[in-house]
Amino acid sequence: MPFIADSSRAALRGVLYVALSAVAFGAMAIFGRYAYAGGADVLGLLIVRFSIAGALLVAVARRRRVRWPRGRALAAIVGMGALGYVGQSLCYFSALQHAQASLVALLLYLYPAFVALLAAWWLGERLTRAKAVALALCVAGSALMVGGGRGEPLGIALALGAAVVYSLYIVVGAKAARGVDPLATVAVICCAAAAMLAMLALARAAAFDAPPHWPRAAAGWAALVAIALVSTVAAMLAFFAGLARLGAARTSMLSTLEPVVTVALAAALFGETLTPLQWAGGVAILAAVLWLVRAGDAADSRGAGDDRERRRLGRRDDEPSAPGGSGADGGPAGFVDPNECGIRRVRSADENARPM
Repeated sequence: MPFIADSSRAALRGVLYVALSAVAFGAMAIFGRYAYAGGADVLGLLIVRFSIAGALLVAVARRRRVRWPRGRALAAIVGMGALGYVGQSLCYFSALQHAQASLVALLLYLYPAFVALLAAWWLGERLTRAKAVALALCVAGSALMVGGGRGEPLGIALALGAAVVYSLYIVVGAKAARGVDPLATVAVICCAAAAMLAMLALARAAAFDAPPHWPRAAAGWAALVAIALVSTVAAMLAFFAGLARLGAARTSMLSTLEPVVTVALAAALFGETLTPLQWAGGVAILAAVLWLVRAGDAADSRGAGDDRERRRLGRRDDEPSAPGGSGADGGPAGFVDPNECGIRRVRSADENARPM
């Protein structure tokens, strides 16, 4: 009984951590809008975000004495930050300048469907019935969101671009960061992103005499610091704390609170509203994400049952599993685990790739 009580308390703490993480990530678009209103531009915002977050995450990682990646793993993770995460962040925060925060947040959540498509195309994964239904829901939902009547075409295109780049980042990161401590991974990613953004800022200033724009008032700086501290560092640490207590499937399900938080805050603070068609599209997209998560969880349960059966029959643990069997957990930080989106050969991209 004490064990059950302890397990229940741990699960409750896990739910609270993931919920806090979802609120923090969901508030990022709101902080971004306030930073823009204060005079910041996309490059200035992202340089501050990743510089502060990278420094703090390195300090936390050193305090916890995590093992740092080396060699090819380090080079691959640096590439994830400098290319994948920078590309996704530029698309996402640029989209906020041309479309409602609620619309951008919901369109970004198409990425689990894109991950499933990439898994089928690039990794040779079978497109199961569950994945096909979820993809159909995503297509229908995105059509309703885009055709619902609000949002500049450029903002919509940038939001979709953010989802596509994020999907590539997750699939590539699943292999690149396998076996690397998640905290070390996100620290390196943030530092690499900060360095790349600084170089882009220098190049833009030299070529077009256009340095980054910083906030002109304290409120703008407060929003920038909040993006770094609340929506990056605190959000990631809470996410990992919840993941350790709940596992990838339940964590991924709870993470769908992120766009809900963005929509609610955008409505309360900016008076943003979605049309009925866009509401229907958003619900369809979130339903598709939950469908993919449940399908991945069921597949993992079957894989775990196969592992137990092999052990019962006396097979070695290091024998290769049947096609589609699950591998060992441990991958990149900040999104739905690609395993929960149908990737079964590459484990836990979400654990190390979570930056958003």
